[in-house]
Amino acid sequence: MVGARVRRQQVAYAVGRGLSSRRACALLSVARSTLGYQSRLVAQDTPALTAMRELAGQYPRYGYRRIQIFLGRVGHVMGADRTHRLWRHAGLQVPRRRPRKHAALGRPRHVPAAGANHVWAYDFVFDACANRQILKCLTVINEWTRERLAIDVAGGIRSGRVITTRSVPIRVSRISRRWHSRRPTQPGSRRGARRLRRLALTNTNVRGNTTD
Repeated sequence: MVGARVRRQQVAYAVGRGLSSRRACALLSVARSTLGYQSRLVAQDTPALTAMRELAGQYPRYGYRRIQIFLGRVGHVMGADRTHRLWRHAGLQVPRRRPRKHAALGRPRHVPAAGANHVWAYDFVFDACANRQILKCLTVINEWTRERLAIDVAGGIRSGRVITTRSVPIRVSRISRRWHSRRPTQPGSRRGARRLRRLALTNTNVRGNTTD
């Protein structure tokens, strides 16, 4: 079943296709007296809709039930059904809360540096050229002295290149190191993280701490 407004639109469409209004009303079973009817809901709901939009902008975390209470305070007393109808007609909704990010308990914690050459860290830094080409920079630093141990700049850096860049300071220095990574080699690349872990485990002086 369709409403009266939709049936009047059907009659108007039939009249536009060449039928007379009498014939169109007879075919669609619509009373001719209803063709000139003008709904009064628009005039009645306009002030309440305006106040509802203002209150929804002022209180974005409130739903239509709380807005109904505020509307009654400013003179627009109405029931829950009408408030919900106007709320849907205005296209208002409460924005969804973003889920809070919780630290994974099973992941190893970052080890604070207690001295020089105790903790090395690597991370990616992004930049762009004048021609909008994205540059990816892999940096390796000493967390205690903040000394840059290695840097590699390229348009894209795969896990194999990360392993090569990380191996340069290891081969230069034979001091016992502990590595920890602030992020995986590639976002979402578990294969690269596993390769980094295998590299760390094969070096007797380095203990890997990359996330898988």
